[in-house]
Amino acid sequence: MGLISLLVRDPVAFLFLVIPLLYSIIVHEVAHGWVADKMGDPTARLMGRLSFNPRSHLDPVGTLMLLVVGFGWAKPVPVNFNQVRNYRKGLICIAAAGPLANIAVAFLALLILRKGGFSPWGVMPTILNTVAYINIVLASFNFIPIPPLDGSKILMGFASPNLRYQISKLEPYGMFIVIGALFLGVIDPLVRFFREIIILFINLLL
Repeated sequence: MGLISLLVRDPVAFLFLVIPLLYSIIVHEVAHGWVADKMGDPTARLMGRLSFNPRSHLDPVGTLMLLVVGFGWAKPVPVNFNQVRNYRKGLICIAAAGPLANIAVAFLALLILRKGGFSPWGVMPTILNTVAYINIVLASFNFIPIPPLDGSKILMGFASPNLRYQISKLEPYGMFIVIGALFLGVIDPLVRFFREIIILFINLLL
């Protein structure tokens, strides 16, 4: 179930999980805003969303869902695509920035784990493996091309105007589709597919 049961059962494990999870989500959101800013839209920067302060990013409902059912979300970073210099390129790059930031964090965690010479019975391997796992799963999940996930924006960037319009019509219902797909088990195979690709890519770099 959610993280509340873990907190009651094992408070130490809860902290080992929730702190890396929180900052992995923040890194993801800041990456979106940072790339948008570099591509001409300062909205996220002007609204203070390029901060690593959790209060700038936590969504009350998303946080509650995470604690209760184990699935949640942060406040989406606002992007005004009318200010982005190249709309199609902006869709792809801004959307991809979040998952790619998570992949970079996972890579760094595994690189430190490999080069750090840590005792296998120490706490650092546990922390680094947890950080890598969380970020790989976050990236895998967000690459799924269902609105409002980042994969849908990446797909829209490559799609024809007509297909882009059809995908955009799903956005108001996207979160319901994602939650329904999660409970039906449809999301799991897609997450595993992207996770295997990401792990393969990271292993090639290590």
